[in-house]
This record gives sequence, structure tokens and C-alpha cells, in this order.
Amino acid sequence: MGPLPVASGTASRDWLRCDPGQDMTCAVGVRVVGWRRPFTLARPVELTGRGLLFGRRVRVRFLPADTGTGRLFVRTDRPGAPTIPAIAEAVTSTLRRTVLGTPPDHVELVEHVLAALAGLLIDNCCIELDGPEPPGWDGSVRELVSALKEAGLAIQDQFLPIVTPSQVLDLRHGASRLVLLPAEMRHLEMAYFLDYGVWSAVGPQRFSYRGTPQDFVNRLAASRTFLLLEEVQALRQQGIGIHTGPEQVLVFGRQGVLANRLRWADEPARHKTLDLVGDLALVGCPLAGQVVAYRSGHTLNVALAQRLRPAVSKVLLSAATSAVLSAA
Repeated sequence: MGPLPVASGTASRDWLRCDPGQDMTCAVGVRVVGWRRPFTLARPVELTGRGLLFGRRVRVRFLPADTGTGRLFVRTDRPGAPTIPAIAEAVTSTLRRTVLGTPPDHVELVEHVLAALAGLLIDNCCIELDGPEPPGWDGSVRELVSALKEAGLAIQDQFLPIVTPSQVLDLRHGASRLVLLPAEMRHLEMAYFLDYGVWSAVGPQRFSYRGTPQDFVNRLAASRTFLLLEEVQALRQQGIGIHTGPEQVLVFGRQGVLANRLRWADEPARHKTLDLVGDLALVGCPLAGQVVAYRSGHTLNVALAQRLRPAVSKVLLSAATSAVLSAA
């Protein structure tokens, strides 16, 4: 792959290049480019299904939440019903999925649920579940998005800041790369490049996402998780995905998809974009800018969110303080 496309006129001194292993030492500043009213659900939503990882039947409830709550997971099956905030600081693993919290009070594979909420602009929501992972449904969030849309949204008081980075943020890890460019727009646009090499069963693909709820519903929500056959076999040896078959996720063998059919020719690139939307929701407030991703996965995605969190936390605290003073 050649150089990633970059906005013209960006000076080299405006770049910050980081490696995920540098932890928070590469934290970057942000600036506010706009404000919008937050949303929560108009009424609760309840769904059930089996988890993709462990096959356990799980019930999940999405509940309306007050302004300033953010997105919170609640493990109702654990003593004391511990809450786990959906923010980058709570991430404990990015190995093949994003995990929040410390076992046994943790939630695995959170990126799909977070993508659905962020994609529909649901900012404040309590997610109650009685297991270590949400239902997997058909490997996509189509069923979840349909239920959330049916419940409807309620607009809330106060305002949420929309932030963009103060400089270009460029993260690299091995053959993967993730770039976030500042922009004056009030939403996040993404371009995802998927290329696992000439011998991969998954061919090179590119997908562009406009960052609107309509685009999420129509072009991302139905994209499914995918794995190579050898990855499935390796995971099953670890006791993961034993109850999950090709009808729930896309499995690529040497000749293509096994026992299933693609919904789009570029469905894998679409799902990687969906994962990116979910992982970047861990920033904790609306993000604006242009994202260019090349083979990026959870490690780079979460690393980007972690770089932004310190500055975002300060902006959110300032906004909350101003709201309290205004109401006094």
C-alpha cells in the first residue's frame, strides 16, 4: 500500500506518531468544534441470544440514562451488580475483541454493542446483562439496531462537546496503521483499507463511512464478524466459539466463505469499520475528523481512544462544571 491520503497543507510539525506500546505518553490535545444535545432511549429494550465466544444464553437490557451517565455496562449476574464504564481507561484486553473490566467483573466483545449505540447517537445508556458477553445474534448488530430504532430516542438537556484532535494522530503497529486527521466537520468520516496479502482468502477491500445514523443503519449494521478457518480452529482449541458455526459468523476457507453468503462483496471491510466505530466510542464523547485505517484492529483502535481520553476528560469536566454553574 502506498502513502495514506492526508489533508493537503498539513505541516509535518502537526503530526504526532505513536506506537501502542507507549501507553499514555503520546496523549494528544483536542479542541471543541461544536456542541449538540445528547440522546438516550425513549424506553427500555430487552433482547436475548447466545454469546459468540462462550455460547451462553444471555439477556441484555438497554435502559434510558440521565445526561452525563455515558454508556455503562452492568453485570446483573455478579455480586453487587458491578458497573463498568464504556471508556478507554476500562479496557483490559484487545486480543481479537475489546474487553472492559477485570475478570470476573468484566464484559467481553463490547465493540458491537457500542457501535450500535454510537452509530445511532445514543449517548447515555445503561446496558444490563447477565453474562460475560452480549448476545452475538448473527455476528452483526442488525437485530439490535432494529430494536433500538423501534424504541426511539429522547433528546436530553445540557450539551455535549464535539471534539477533534489538535493535531494529526498517526498510530502504527506492525503492518497496521491508523490515522486521525483534525477537521471542522461535526462528525467522523472513515476510510478502511483491508489487505491481508495475496495469499489470504479475504481479498483486498476498501470501504468509506460517512458517520451518520442513516449510513450506519443502511451500510454497517448488517455486516458480520468474520474469521479464517484456521483462526476458528485455534480458538476452539482454547474453548472459544465452540457453539458458534458459519451461520453465525463468516468463516473463510481457501475457496471463500463456508456455508454462508456475503451480504456485500466488501462485508469484511464494513465489519472492520463497525468495530472501529465501537472502539472509538470509548473516547466518551462525539468525535469529529477523518479516520484512515489500514488493517487496523482493536489494539490500534483502542490505543487511539486512549490517546484522546485525557484531553476529552478535561473538556467533559469543564462542560459539566459550566452546566452546574449555569443552573445555580
